[in-house]
Amino acid sequence: MPRNLNAERDNPCLKEQELSFKCLNKNNFDHEKCEVYFANYNNCKEFWNKVKSERRAKGQAPYLPPLEEREAIKAEYMKGKPQQS
Repeated sequence: MPRNLNAERDNPCLKEQELSFKCLNKNNFDHEKCEVYFANYNNCKEFWNKVKSERRAKGQAPYLPPLEEREAIKAEYMKGKPQQS
């Protein structure tokens, strides 16, 4: 459980962040061994920053969607994303 009770609400990439920290701890802070986790975290942050920017441009508040809307937003994005082979 996160220390900050609002952490999950305020950070849509909390899971990715925690996995990155866990990898660093497990691998004695060898960043090279955790590059995949860092890339995943950065992709997550980039995605949600884009969502916030689009919502802000539309005047849609809150800019960061509530927890209950996030899965649907991610699913909608994945529908339009080309499949990787």
